[in-house]
Amino acid sequence: MPKAKITALGCYTPPRVLTNQDLEKMVETSDQWIMDRTGIRERHIADPEIATSDMAIAAAKCALAQRGIPATDVDAILVCTVTPDHMFPSTACLVQHGIGARGAWGFDLIAACSGFLYGLTTGAHLVMGGTHKKVLVIGSDTMSRIIDYTDRATCVLFGDGAGAMLIEPAEEADGNLGFVDFLGEVDGAGGQFLRQPAGGSRLPASHSTVDARQHFVHQDGGQVFKYASRKMYEVCRDILARNQFTVADVGIMIPHQANKRIIMAAGERLGIPEDRVMLNIERYGNTTAGTLPLATRDAIAEGRLKKGDLVMYAAVGAGYTVGASLWRWAF
Repeated sequence: MPKAKITALGCYTPPRVLTNQDLEKMVETSDQWIMDRTGIRERHIADPEIATSDMAIAAAKCALAQRGIPATDVDAILVCTVTPDHMFPSTACLVQHGIGARGAWGFDLIAACSGFLYGLTTGAHLVMGGTHKKVLVIGSDTMSRIIDYTDRATCVLFGDGAGAMLIEPAEEADGNLGFVDFLGEVDGAGGQFLRQPAGGSRLPASHSTVDARQHFVHQDGGQVFKYASRKMYEVCRDILARNQFTVADVGIMIPHQANKRIIMAAGERLGIPEDRVMLNIERYGNTTAGTLPLATRDAIAEGRLKKGDLVMYAAVGAGYTVGASLWRWAF
């Protein structure tokens, strides 16, 4: 089977910035309180006319430009999101049309904060199966549309953003570059602790669901924190052991950017030095499916991710969804 590698990366964040000082004027909170508990200082917020597909299209175009290929070369488009423009058509259809990827097929993938990680793995297997040559994986979320800005426990956490990666077959000359392994798990028993209660078939939109603010994110922060802290460590530990790697082999760990304390706790338990754990949550907050590509872009820009490095991605999200993957960086 051919091996899969990541060959291009593009990102987009909306220009408007919401700082902790801005939030101090909206809810009972403070910059110090937010920084101490989350590590977030600011986040990007999309203007009303910008939707998830718009950010996804911008990120996709950036990735294709970096690779120097037209959109018509793309075989498949996977859009990872929990904030689609519509329930249907899928956001992947809107992106396909928006970038002009004639002949491509695609679909949306819902795994919350683990979405992009699951999308990367799915895209890699499409390529390794020999049926696809160029798969565009996009993580894009406009979380500001489903956040209750009267709830200080959640409104400080999330921002908007998107990122895209192109996956292609590795060549013989690439050696060991590309996809190495993936380990995933879901635990539906935890779904009650992080969810958007209304808007689906269980609780369709109605006056009562709107009045009860059930179309916003609802989170039991304590439960989510405990689970995410434990599972991010465990899934990373297990994927390294399964592939006979140690933390010394990891060039950089790029975790989902949900909370600085979760990330640092996992890194400390694994024994990975802080300078090999990527953190950019201070500037973006939790962009859900957008965090991993945004963090990857910043790791490259800071000189912390280079060709040949072993990258360990990790995420825990609503569902619960859990995953980790290993890649040898290819560019």
